[in-house]
Amino acid sequence: MEHTSLSDALISLIPTYGPWIIFGIIALENAGAPLPGETILVAPALVAATTGQISIVVVVLASAGGAIVGDGIGYMVGRRFGLPLIRRYGRYIRLDENRLLIGRYLFFRYGNVVVFFGRFVAVLRMFAALLAGANSMPAGRFFFFNITGGVCWACLFGFGAYAAGAGFSIAFRTSRIEATALKEITASYAQEAVQQPVLLCCTGGGVKLIADRTAIWSNS
Repeated sequence: MEHTSLSDALISLIPTYGPWIIFGIIALENAGAPLPGETILVAPALVAATTGQISIVVVVLASAGGAIVGDGIGYMVGRRFGLPLIRRYGRYIRLDENRLLIGRYLFFRYGNVVVFFGRFVAVLRMFAALLAGANSMPAGRFFFFNITGGVCWACLFGFGAYAAGAGFSIAFRTSRIEATALKEITASYAQEAVQQPVLLCCTGGGVKLIADRTAIWSNS
């Protein structure tokens, strides 16, 4: 519930602060803070598709930039202060000893893969850069997989959510148009159904009147 309230509060800031709130939240999450970075990417992408209040290109660029910068900060912190700092203060960012052991194992075995694909998994997205720095991963290799992974992540989730939102918006507008057309056709048929008996009744009365007068003229 608290996480949902936080996400709603952050999303409500997007119309005011635009790409800055997207960049800042994603950067903090990738640096190790427990924030809803993926939600802050997907939500404005949907807004861009359905309302046009923000450009999807701006959303993707801000998200990619935040992911790259945030990971860079996390890497430098891990490289500078190492595992002792993580063990001491990791609990404040939900990095307990069990998660630390799992993360170190995955990093030692699949270092490059963890840096690139780690941002597609919420927990690894927060800790991959810290672990990369703490385990002295070469900076050149780290930033290569960091940049390529950040761009791919932002494009996949950003443009993917935009396409889904645009498709839903088109389907919704089409259904509304169809519903309006059906309502108008139904009303038209109903009006014709009401007028038709009156027309037949009037026509029938007119024929009877003419026939009666013809008979009178003939008799006279």
